[in-house]
Amino acid sequence: MKKRVALVGSGVMGQNTARLLEDNPDLKLVGMVDPLAASPCLPALGALAEEPDVIVDFSHPANLPMLAQYIEAHGTPAVLCTTGYSPREEQQLAGLAAFAAIVRSRNMSLGVCVMERVLRAIAPVLAGFDVEIIEKHHNRKIDAPSGTALALAQAVESGGDFVEVHGRDGVAPRKKGEIGIHAVRGGTIVGEHEVLFAGEDEVLSIRHTAQSRRLFAAGALRAALFAASAPRGLYTMDDVLFGGKSI
Repeated sequence: MKKRVALVGSGVMGQNTARLLEDNPDLKLVGMVDPLAASPCLPALGALAEEPDVIVDFSHPANLPMLAQYIEAHGTPAVLCTTGYSPREEQQLAGLAAFAAIVRSRNMSLGVCVMERVLRAIAPVLAGFDVEIIEKHHNRKIDAPSGTALALAQAVESGGDFVEVHGRDGVAPRKKGEIGIHAVRGGTIVGEHEVLFAGEDEVLSIRHTAQSRRLFAAGALRAALFAASAPRGLYTMDDVLFGGKSI
């Protein structure tokens, strides 16, 4: 029997996810929820005619209270893909794991998940190299730096103590132990992330390029299948793809 999916968010990512659900053999859409959109979107999760087995959220941090209320009341698993949460909201989101399986990721791309694992593995080996992160997105993206860039920085930081510097200005020289994070916004760039390890006489560059938003929707649906049958707890895409096993 197909698992029932409720989508929160009717923007580009919500529409991409809905289209993929049309032909998914394991999942079916039971409703799209968006408090700010007109019919056929529903104003709240409580308005769904059929209770979902899992929620997929590609919307806005303002919808977190609605999501939290529903998850706490129903114990419904959820894949929460929205970026731009404050640290306090991230703590609230993590607390939902006491009620249901919660998959939290700032980027649902399978390639980015692998990239994070690679960074965790090589950062200790390249201790002493200067690290810079450059991310590029379309001109309508509202948060900077991107959630993915911050996640990549955290992956590098797992190998040592670093100080994040967002952009550079002035005449002060670069300090050892910094991670420079730089945001570029323009045109219709879907998403590019590059991590540079610059050492003496050599540079290692690790880069991921998203060529369409469809890949994020595909990753979210893979996570939805995982969450629908997982015990309550807080999970990442690393758990979805690799069961949390180290490399």
